[in-house]
Amino acid sequence: MIRMSWARAASVEETLALWAASLREIKKRIRPLFTQERVAMNAGLFLEGLLGDEQRKTGWMRAEAAGDPGPWRQQALLGRGDWDADALRDIVRDYVIEHLADDDAVLVIDETGFLKQGKASCGVARQYTGSAGKITNCQIGVFATYVSRHGHAFIDRALYLPKEWTDDPDRLEATYVPADVGFATKPRLATRMIARAIAASVPFKWVAGDTVYGVGDIEQQLRRAGKGYVLGVSSAHVFRSWGKRPPVAGTAADLARTRRSSDWKRLSAPEPKDRGRTIGVISNWPISRPKNSTALIKVCGRAVC
Repeated sequence: MIRMSWARAASVEETLALWAASLREIKKRIRPLFTQERVAMNAGLFLEGLLGDEQRKTGWMRAEAAGDPGPWRQQALLGRGDWDADALRDIVRDYVIEHLADDDAVLVIDETGFLKQGKASCGVARQYTGSAGKITNCQIGVFATYVSRHGHAFIDRALYLPKEWTDDPDRLEATYVPADVGFATKPRLATRMIARAIAASVPFKWVAGDTVYGVGDIEQQLRRAGKGYVLGVSSAHVFRSWGKRPPVAGTAADLARTRRSSDWKRLSAPEPKDRGRTIGVISNWPISRPKNSTALIKVCGRAVC
C-alpha cells in the first residue's frame, strides 16, 4: 500500500484513502495480540493519537483526541494490559519488510535518549544522550532501522538498563522488568537485534553504526554472517596489524626507527580513491593519510575505521 502511493503522484483524497486503508490493515494485524475487543479498540485509538496533529503526545492529549474523558484507558493499555510487546515488534518488522525490502538495504544501529525528570521510569539515570548533547536524566533506547531505496523504518528496539538498575532487584521488580534480564551493553543489545534480523531472514547487505558499536563482537558477528559493515571507532582505538612484526633488538631509538619505517611501508600500500578519510570495510585498505600532514597514522587490518 505504501509503495503504491509512492509509485505515482496521487491526489490528496487518494493519499488519505491509502493511509486509511493501511491503518485498517495494521489494526487488523495487531488485533490477535489483545484478548478483549475493547483493549484492541483502545490500542487502535492510541495508534491514531500517535499519528495525530498534536505536537505533544501526552496521555491527556491522546485521550482527548480519542474522545476519552481521561488518559486512564490508554494508561491501562501501556501499563496494565497483558499483551506481547515482542510479538508486536515482529509484526511491525514483517510489515516494514513487505513494503521496503531490498537485498542492498542497510541496517542502521543507533541509540537515542528520552529526557525524564523523575527516577521511577524504567532505566532512567544520569547518562549521556545526544538528544540533549550532555549527561542528563534520561532513558536510553537502542534501535535498529531498516533503510533501503524504498524508504526507511524502525524494525527493532531495546531499552538500555544501566548497572545501577540491574544491580537493584527491588527496583527492577517495581517496574515489572523480567527476572532473567541482566546487564547488557549497548553493543550487546545491538548484536541481539542483528541476530533477530538475520534469524527472520530480513534482507540487508550492510550494517552501519557509530563509535558506540565499532567493537569486536559486532564485527565478528557480521563477518560470520557474510554481511558488510561500516562501524565507527574512537580515535584511541588500536587496530590489529596485518601480520606479526618480527622482534627487534636494540636501543629505544632503534626500535622507534624500525617502527616508523614499518608504518611508512604500510602507508605506501595501494589505497582506495577516497583519500583523506578513515575507511576500510571488510578490506585490507590502510587508513588514508591526510594531505599536508607528516603525522604517522596507525593502519588498520581487517578492522573497521
